[in-house]
Amino acid sequence: MTELPYRVIFTTCPDPEVAERIARALVAERLAGCVNILPAMQSVYTWRGKIEIASEHLLIIKARAAEYSAIEARIRALHPYELPEIIAVRLTDALPDYLAWLDNPDYTPP
Repeated sequence: MTELPYRVIFTTCPDPEVAERIARALVAERLAGCVNILPAMQSVYTWRGKIEIASEHLLIIKARAAEYSAIEARIRALHPYELPEIIAVRLTDALPDYLAWLDNPDYTPP
């Protein structure tokens, strides 16, 4: 299994405005090729010894692995949470034309 130089990165946001602000910044700064904003979901987690339930929006960020550190820093700078969820998943398979587009947003498939 060969690892590809791309990542899918997940982060949750407290509301649509924060989600859109982070998504737009990552795409505008060309750190990510695409960011999906999934609508409100319920998150159940433990924070400071208490079980919490919160409505959150999930961002699914597709990017080159080389951009991960910059993406993490940008999310931390824009995110209101004290400890934002930032999880990256390594890719082993993906459509080659999609990966070519992640490398170059001006790419036109053959």
